[in-house]
Amino acid sequence: MKKLFILTALVVSTAGLSAEEHGFQASLTPDIAVQPKTDQINGLALSIWGENPQSALALGFVNGSTGNSSGFTWSFYNYADSYTGVAWGLANYSKTSFVGWQGGIFFMPCLVNVSQGTFTGFQEGIVNVAQEFHGFQLAVVNYTENLHGVQIGLVNIALNNPWFHDFPDKLATGFPIVNWSF
Repeated sequence: MKKLFILTALVVSTAGLSAEEHGFQASLTPDIAVQPKTDQINGLALSIWGENPQSALALGFVNGSTGNSSGFTWSFYNYADSYTGVAWGLANYSKTSFVGWQGGIFFMPCLVNVSQGTFTGFQEGIVNVAQEFHGFQLAVVNYTENLHGVQIGLVNIALNNPWFHDFPDKLATGFPIVNWSF
């Protein structure tokens, strides 16, 4: 009965989707998967290593989100082009933009978060790195080129902080415990 319920739920969830949108993805690698890696996943993605544009709950060992994706992704390593939502993993990477929360929880704390583009939200881990950051960073080491928010950690570096430009020979390029720039 339980299997019939799960199968019915999957069929109903995918019934209204077009040929390039699917409610479920299961993958061993991006090329060995139930759905092609170019198709949009709107629902649930279970992966050893998955890579799709998605608006989904993605669970696996390596989760890749291409294009403009959203949802909740939880794995050892998460990577995305542009993502809105929550990414929990040992390592999280975003290429263009991220809006939401990058980090980890309880038994799987985040080691490193990297955002090469614009990050808006909350980053927590051992090391946080962002090019353009808007929000709150919490880590042992926080680094950003352009901070619009608050950093809390043992080492906090914000290259755009005016203190670093006004007094380069008197102050280091970072503050311990807390740093901010608005």
